Amino acid sequence: MAIKVGDKIPAAKLRVMSAEGPKEISTDEIFKGKKVVLFAVPGAFTPTCSVKHLPGFVQNAGAIKAKGVDTIACLAVNDAFVMGAWGKAQGADDKVLMLADGNGTFTKELGLEMDGSAVGLGSRSQRYAMVVQDGVVKTLNVEAPRAFEVSSAEAVMKAL
Repeated sequence: MAIKVGDKIPAAKLRVMSAEGPKEISTDEIFKGKKVVLFAVPGAFTPTCSVKHLPGFVQNAGAIKAKGVDTIACLAVNDAFVMGAWGKAQGADDKVLMLADGNGTFTKELGLEMDGSAVGLGSRSQRYAMVVQDGVVKTLNVEAPRAFEVSSAEAVMKAL
């Protein structure tokens, strides 16, 4: 069953790329006591994700944070090396925290996985965006397959 508004984010370990290499980060470190916009994409460097989804959050980071958001985080079922390189290529820097869910464990716990095997992607995350306040989901917008409407930076700003 998929996570829903009012649910608590499950405890999990994700990874980020640091100057020393991949570093583990807990969901508590990300969400506890903070207002976080978490958006997920099916894959780094893929067309919609690279042309529209991540760039929208990078470009609107200031406006989103001005609405009281502490952290904007991008999640994908990719490794920390790929997420770090993608973030660098997109200019995410200190604007968007690039989270790697390499094995898809967190994505499965959220109930938001999808099967991308038909196009050679394997198990990935659905495209979505959520606003999380102190570990509790306040809004959740999950896209229909191959759609990009309700999880954009602009849609999130309207929900804030």
